[in-house]
Amino acid sequence: MAHATAEHTATAVTTWTWFKGEWLEGNPNILGPQTHGVWMASTVFDGARRMNGKMPDLYPHCARVIRSAELMGLKPAITADEIVALVKEGVKKFDPSLALYIKPIVFGGEGFLAPTPESAQFVLCISVTEMPEAVKTGFTARKSSFRRPSPESAPTEAKAACLYPNVGRAVTEANDDGFDTGVMLDPIGNVAEFSYANLFFAKDNVVYTPAINGTFLNGLTRQRVITLLRDDGFEVVEKTCKYSDVENADEIFGTGNYYKVAPCVKLDDRTLAAGPITRRAQELYMAFTDASED
Repeated sequence: MAHATAEHTATAVTTWTWFKGEWLEGNPNILGPQTHGVWMASTVFDGARRMNGKMPDLYPHCARVIRSAELMGLKPAITADEIVALVKEGVKKFDPSLALYIKPIVFGGEGFLAPTPESAQFVLCISVTEMPEAVKTGFTARKSSFRRPSPESAPTEAKAACLYPNVGRAVTEANDDGFDTGVMLDPIGNVAEFSYANLFFAKDNVVYTPAINGTFLNGLTRQRVITLLRDDGFEVVEKTCKYSDVENADEIFGTGNYYKVAPCVKLDDRTLAAGPITRRAQELYMAFTDASED
């Protein structure tokens, strides 16, 4: 396990991890088989980005990981402001031109079925992660056979690691059929989101997105894009959406921390263009990013 030293250059290491007051190189071994976050899955995380030297909505991402931890019964001994300060310290270890993925994590250290709240441990992982080509070229999607869980059956309001095996199943199913991702329905058959991104579509110059109903996260990028589009004069409607609504859309796009805003260029057997509203959403988000703090 390598510790940070003055001998490391800004570009020599692709991942730095902070744990218990130290910056560690790469992917350190900090979880054991008796750690509650491993064997009982009390792990939550969040994701922010550094892109073009900026970190849009950094504070909300840092605040949300604490909220997610609390929803899992954990009491992390760190504040959002302290996480932001650690992020700003950590990103200085990288060349400023590099795109980064910023991942604060909280996991339960002890407990049996439920974690011991005060055993919560905090980790911050920052790694070099380029923006995906889907931002420019778009992505493809198919209707998934897997559904988002109801809030009675899973901690759906938290960004909890235990929710992601289901995401992985949906992505694998889509990949095996030649698509990038899936469109997942909620437990009663309405559209929820893409496998790991919020879903938007446009019809007759009106933008629609599934209303938050407790089965999927109200993404921070989703919220930001809704605000940006409305401020730009677009009508954005949050409503219960049927799959047929998406099938008949003029254009479709996704929002999420990994790629921010990207067009869906194929849905099932239908090819779509990256339409003007999608491109405008991308432009608005990039303008917002450029105006963000470093």
